[in-house]
Amino acid sequence: MKEVELWHKTIGAQLDELARDYPDNDAVVYNDIDYHRSWKEFNEECNTVARGLMDLGVGKGDHVAIWATNIPEWLLTFYASVKIGAVLVTVNTAYRVFELEYLLRQSDTKVLVMGEGYRTTKYADIVNELCPTLPTQNPEKLMLPMLPCLKNIICTQPDTPAGMLNFSELYKRAENTPVEVFQALSDSLDADEVTNMQYTSGTTGFPKGVMLTHKGILNNGRFIGDNMKFSPTDRLCITVPLFHCFGMVLAMMACITHATTMVPVDYFQAEKVMRTLDNQRCTAIHGVPTMYIAMLEHPNFSTYHFYLRTGIMAGSPCPIKTMEDVIEKMGMRDITIVFGQTEASPGCTMSSADDTIERKVNTVGRDLPGCENKIIDLQTGETLGPNQKGEFCSRGYHIMKGYYKMPEATRQAIDADGWLHTGDICMVDEQGYYKVTGRTKDMIIRGGENIYPKEIEDFLYHLPEVSDVQVVGIPSKKYGEEVMAFIVLKEGCTLTEDQVKDAVMKNMARHKTPSHVAFIDEFPMTASGKIQKFKLRELAVKIYHLEDAAGIETA
Repeated sequence: MKEVELWHKTIGAQLDELARDYPDNDAVVYNDIDYHRSWKEFNEECNTVARGLMDLGVGKGDHVAIWATNIPEWLLTFYASVKIGAVLVTVNTAYRVFELEYLLRQSDTKVLVMGEGYRTTKYADIVNELCPTLPTQNPEKLMLPMLPCLKNIICTQPDTPAGMLNFSELYKRAENTPVEVFQALSDSLDADEVTNMQYTSGTTGFPKGVMLTHKGILNNGRFIGDNMKFSPTDRLCITVPLFHCFGMVLAMMACITHATTMVPVDYFQAEKVMRTLDNQRCTAIHGVPTMYIAMLEHPNFSTYHFYLRTGIMAGSPCPIKTMEDVIEKMGMRDITIVFGQTEASPGCTMSSADDTIERKVNTVGRDLPGCENKIIDLQTGETLGPNQKGEFCSRGYHIMKGYYKMPEATRQAIDADGWLHTGDICMVDEQGYYKVTGRTKDMIIRGGENIYPKEIEDFLYHLPEVSDVQVVGIPSKKYGEEVMAFIVLKEGCTLTEDQVKDAVMKNMARHKTPSHVAFIDEFPMTASGKIQKFKLRELAVKIYHLEDAAGIETA
């Protein structure tokens, strides 16, 4: 591994430097929202919001959850929190009551900042369902038996629901916190401290809070920006969700380490994104393959002009034809691919803007600076040589501190020598380029969203009619993979496919809803009694005639 000098500073300190060095440059620009800030203006606003949070009693080590699309308040909450040593807990915009309750309770969240909603979902309705006594509570200091740590809920919508504070209150409350007190707290922070918690599901049990540090995510974003040759003249359209490492690190951190302008879109809508790319003359965009496909296939694609140079395609395997079209039709000659996982802040390998198109479509690049990676034999744990398949492991500055309040799960993920075992099956060639060939983990990747069957199975077991259930990923031309549930019903019970889908839809994020449900009498088993999920997948391919989707060639 090539030695590299890491930055040892906080995210807040980096933002302060941008405000000093590039005060008048565009920091954040929205195309469809009236919000436009220079680095100096944005930094000052973040400081104000931070002081407002301090007046609410938020301090170093407290957990602040943000549940919103890519709106300005998301950015402000993040930078305000990290400047006072609070840990930002990111919440998936598609969460419903079942998932939200678990996250807020397990994370010990003290303050929840929430947007109006996502698509047709209204967040206030979900919160009131979770906390029916909320309308009678004092928003200054909540007392909720089911969420004892939660003291305030702050909403961004103009009409403030009962029991909540409005985001605008933070600007008024800032006057109660002296600038010197805020600055002293900000200056006392260390780059090795935890600044962000992202929840990732697992093959067993409930989602785990991945604890990431200032140094981990700031340097990861820095090296990713270096590979894309980011500069203060670039403008990155951020349409991937900020609650995910893709948006927060590969986009937001890559921008603030290179003074690159952030051009967020609240959430992906193909024409809205193309209009933003055109109007704001964006030079870069990140996305999962389905996002690029949606733009390329949009009937109005040819009416927009693109100024794109670079960006990232990641999150799920990329059809080679899509990569070629993005380069040829959108002008992204310097497009790159990043590979990693949330527990690694998240990037471990990346292709370079200078790599050949063959390297870009056939590999996931080489080691990122500061990341020590290896391929090991699944049986012996020995390091393998070139072109041998094994588990991808990584260690270095970027590896998480651990899973919040889950020491055993942490020990299972990171060994005694500091290696993160990713569960991804890879191989590396003589030139150091990696290729992902499979997974050891029972995970589904639907359009860039990691979905763990165990979580859906655990929920479906609660349905009184269900005797047993197995959830598998099935091929999809649009999403790469989709969710399918195979269910064994209890004797004498009936259940329809729509009833199963409705139950999941009402209680879990939309993308976890099975696209298909099949009722069978028994599962295929090995001689030792282990369920053969690969045979269930093969059965689904035959039932729904998915041979074409299963045969799509990917990078």
